[in-house]
Amino acid sequence: MSKKVLVLGASGVVGSASVERFADQGWEVVAGSRRTSQFVDPSTYTFVPIDLTSAEETRAAIAQNPDITHVVYSALYEMPGLISGWQNEQQIATNRTMLSNLLDAIDAAGIQLEHISILQGTKAYGVHVQAMRIPAKESQPRVEHRNFYWEQEDLIREWAPQHGTAWTIFRPQFIFGLSTGATMNLIPIIGLYAAIRRHQGFDFAFPGGASYVAEGVDARLMARALEWAATAPTARNETFNITNGDVFEWRDLWPALAGAMGVEPGPDSPLQIAEWLLEQEETWAEIVAQHDLQPTTIAELVGESHHYADFAFAYGSDGRNSSPAFVSTVKLRQAGFTDTVDTEQMFVELLQGLRKHRILP
Repeated sequence: MSKKVLVLGASGVVGSASVERFADQGWEVVAGSRRTSQFVDPSTYTFVPIDLTSAEETRAAIAQNPDITHVVYSALYEMPGLISGWQNEQQIATNRTMLSNLLDAIDAAGIQLEHISILQGTKAYGVHVQAMRIPAKESQPRVEHRNFYWEQEDLIREWAPQHGTAWTIFRPQFIFGLSTGATMNLIPIIGLYAAIRRHQGFDFAFPGGASYVAEGVDARLMARALEWAATAPTARNETFNITNGDVFEWRDLWPALAGAMGVEPGPDSPLQIAEWLLEQEETWAEIVAQHDLQPTTIAELVGESHHYADFAFAYGSDGRNSSPAFVSTVKLRQAGFTDTVDTEQMFVELLQGLRKHRILP
């Protein structure tokens, strides 16, 4: 049977990896986004420009593809400054509207959708508002707090049964991928930081605060899980946590990151990346010219991810008020998806990928 997937948020971290994965597996792929991805072969998919905040534009875009059978919904609206928007009513309403516009457009086009996947994350367990249960499990009661996850999930749970559509919800940890200009992707941030420090004659010092152990998700692993869930009977109408399968600590990882960027690690030097990085445009322009890189600005590369870096590196934290955030992935493995990724190797490959594409020196 013909399989045609619409990937929304297709230029983002998960979206671009998903476009590549589904295309590699023989799916017909439609990539919906405001911009194309520079990291995926454009001959492998059909690009449809779409602004999901516009009901009219969304209907027009979906009407062009009345034969889609599956949707991967990785679109996301984040407010400038990132962290402060996580409980903002405007951000919550906008993300609900975007998904609602999509579902309305599918109805208007008369599409009989087989399956849709949406993404959440550890904010579903209230990681940003309270200490999480260790490990967080999909079976635990909903942590009630203002978050667009619940708005979108309730929409799907109401809409899907009425249309005979199956759904899957994924809750990944930190996602890392081959993408620039994203709201939450630390790969270009780490690479920019390393390149600028080296150009300025400094070593590659860890800029964060208190040490903690974390879990990550390779966007390519996430894409494989999304492709699996599209047709797996055990993924129908289920919610899954997902991680690479191991854990990491930034300081232990730092030498491998230094090696991937060809720089020397050094002693800790706390630095607020969100402010510092945007002050380095002149230095970055020198680096771009010196190494004949693709002509990009720091602002174009970072999206909102420089704010995410300070959060992820625990800048300014002494660890006294922090709590660990681990999720159980037993349910996903028992359902049949057992792929894993070595997190240290992932970081090295993704940084080298940005170097290969002449984004980083």
